[in-house]
Amino acid sequence: MKTLVRAVALTFAFAAGAASAAYPERPITFVVPWGAGGGTDTTARYFAAMMEKELGQPVNVVNRTGGSGVVGHSAIAQAPADGYTIGMITVEISMMHWQGLTELNPTSYTPLALVNADPAGFTVRADSPYKSVREVLDYARANPGKLKASGTGQGGIWHLALAGLMNDTKLPATAIPWVPSNGAAPAMQDLVAGGVDVVTCSLPEARAMIDAGKAKPLAVMDTKPSGLFPNVPTMKQAAGSDWTVAAWRGIAGPKGLPKDVEQKLVATIRKIWESKEFKDFATSKGYGTEWAAQADFAAYMAKGDRSMGEVMKALGLAK
Repeated sequence: MKTLVRAVALTFAFAAGAASAAYPERPITFVVPWGAGGGTDTTARYFAAMMEKELGQPVNVVNRTGGSGVVGHSAIAQAPADGYTIGMITVEISMMHWQGLTELNPTSYTPLALVNADPAGFTVRADSPYKSVREVLDYARANPGKLKASGTGQGGIWHLALAGLMNDTKLPATAIPWVPSNGAAPAMQDLVAGGVDVVTCSLPEARAMIDAGKAKPLAVMDTKPSGLFPNVPTMKQAAGSDWTVAAWRGIAGPKGLPKDVEQKLVATIRKIWESKEFKDFATSKGYGTEWAAQADFAAYMAKGDRSMGEVMKALGLAK
């Protein structure tokens, strides 16, 4: 009898191992919540192409846009939890539910890996009289409403970057009014033209104007210096503020992925992320590389979610 039980157990163990080794047995859909050609789409397509080589099955990118990111994030969360639909989730998942756009939040997924994060920078014109962030904030405190800032639309990630800094340094939101823009590029053009005094966007987005000598970064909202501009101080160094924020991208699946599938996907993503080819790709695009897998990725998102909620409530943007 013991021999029979042992044989049955070995049979099940072998079958489970075979099932794990067999994944994936068919094509995988890789959902992108944003439009083709953007940074998230470009990053997702890179990982999809590399995963296809590693896993031996097609990994098809599908752009599911709309609803300020809700449509695509919903498509990932609501897919069958079998590993055949995954996707690239972005920082907006820590913002949308506070705005009342969806009930989805970072806990709605199986977090696989954070692969990219671009912290906010604090950039002024090259001929700006301000030499530090502290000088800018001191002037705004003494002259509320005189300076203007931009970087994205109202309530977007870079608006919240500035609002969070002001909240952390005890400045009212009205001290530096926000001028909405259709993204970082037009905001940087407005900065150079003199329409605004400060732009908070990622340093890669500001890079063209910085390299052209038309703008200067005064700080990065991170705990460590920028790899792109290593001489730019952190916000702690520049203004004594612990506020950090970044636009990030990570790969996730629906909640409840089988553990063996989850582990295989994480191992595959990690191998790609650690490769020289990925680092070269990221450098060529000016993207920051950041790694956090599974529970660490979940903790990263949870911290960001709390920060976004606090700032959006302070701005009156939370529903």
